[in-house]
Amino acid sequence: MGKIAIVTDSNSGITQEQGRELGISVIPMPFYINETMYLEGITLSQEDFYERLMSDETISTSQPSPAEVCGLWDSLLSKYDEVVHIPMSSGLSASCATAMGLAQDYDGKVQVVDNQRISVTQRQSVLDAITLSEAGRSAAEIKKVLEDEKLESSIYITLETLKYLKKGGRITPAAAAIGTVLNLKPVLQIQGEKLDAYSKVRGKKQAKRVMLKAMQEDFEKRFASYAEKGQMCLQAAYTGNRQEAEEFKKEIQELFPGYDIHMDPLSLSVACHIGQGALAVACSKKVTV
Repeated sequence: MGKIAIVTDSNSGITQEQGRELGISVIPMPFYINETMYLEGITLSQEDFYERLMSDETISTSQPSPAEVCGLWDSLLSKYDEVVHIPMSSGLSASCATAMGLAQDYDGKVQVVDNQRISVTQRQSVLDAITLSEAGRSAAEIKKVLEDEKLESSIYITLETLKYLKKGGRITPAAAAIGTVLNLKPVLQIQGEKLDAYSKVRGKKQAKRVMLKAMQEDFEKRFASYAEKGQMCLQAAYTGNRQEAEEFKKEIQELFPGYDIHMDPLSLSVACHIGQGALAVACSKKVTV
């Protein structure tokens, strides 16, 4: 059995310390704040990020440099036979396409997985890759399983403010102004590649109800066969509002008793576009061997 190294990026929500505990490598995502580069989880903490975001400092996302990615792969391949690289969804960042291009020079020893996950669902893909590796699967086999099951996940998100959707051009200034006056809260979804609209309601309380109902329907219909076999994982996420998220997690737990709900801060790459105060509920099928 060949030794396989597993790599992901900080969009998975896996910290550097957690990566070491899991025995994997985590590439920190770079951000530019007022034209200075910071690395998520290394030179940029969650607290610093939200403080600067709410101060209206200029923040933009970037992707790891090819030299950094290849340097890590080269280092790992001196100790391991193959590398499985699990970046954030190709629909949300160009970093996946960049990694796939770089991997072409590695004669199949580096397998880049585009399973269109982000945050807590991307984290589950990493855990699945570890499970598959421990079961003796090759890097190419792990890539195939993860990509075959890429759509077996679901995320619903609601926002505190429309400010950042307006700033990113996702809604017009007029729509943002009307929405703010009417206390409209969008519910967004990630079902595969991109962040899309799902619903629009009055107030965050109603938005949470809509998300929980949507997740319940996913479990009863779309993922019913997996849920019956105990193959579904439930997750929650948030942007800078942990106390509120803990309360929301209790609501999820009441609806899904018996599930162990994993909760993480949402990736800063997503937080850039939706702002502080967001809440999310997510699920993903776990791989069985």
